[in-house]
Amino acid sequence: MKNKIIVIVGPTAVGKTALAIEVAQRFQGEVISGDSQQVYRTLDIGTAKASPEEQAMAFEFFYD
Repeated sequence: MKNKIIVIVGPTAVGKTALAIEVAQRFQGEVISGDSQQVYRTLDIGTAKASPEEQAMAFEFFYD
């Protein structure tokens, strides 16, 4: 079976993070940020960062 990738794009503040979390939970996937300001692997997201609660929701299903 081939892996599928869902890409969510759009302007700032339209709900991409919330949608990405819902999609990740539904399909048991993971969220990978591709922010234009995120350049280095170890660089923390600097713009429109998901809250700690949102991040926990996205990763909760992954480690269960």
